[in-house]
Amino acid sequence: MAMHNPPHPGETIRELCLEPLGLTVTAAAKGLGVSRKALSELLNGHSSISPSMAVRLEKAFGGSAESWLRQQMQYDLWQVQKQAGKIKVKRFELTPA
Repeated sequence: MAMHNPPHPGETIRELCLEPLGLTVTAAAKGLGVSRKALSELLNGHSSISPSMAVRLEKAFGGSAESWLRQQMQYDLWQVQKQAGKIKVKRFELTPA
């Protein structure tokens, strides 16, 4: 079932991972082994969770890498579906052989 207007995963990371642990962006970035800029862009919705980041999040905060990527996919798909009417394609029909 599709989620209605899912939050950007960066918001989830900030609210459910960093804030409860009292982590600053700088401290979290250091612990994740990424730059402060890279984490800040993710937290602020300016970048996406990559497979590499998903593994880092799994190791640091729990949850599976797949679940982190699934959150990103749900968010991305929701964003595209809002614009689906503007996507013009030709429909191809398969005919039985």
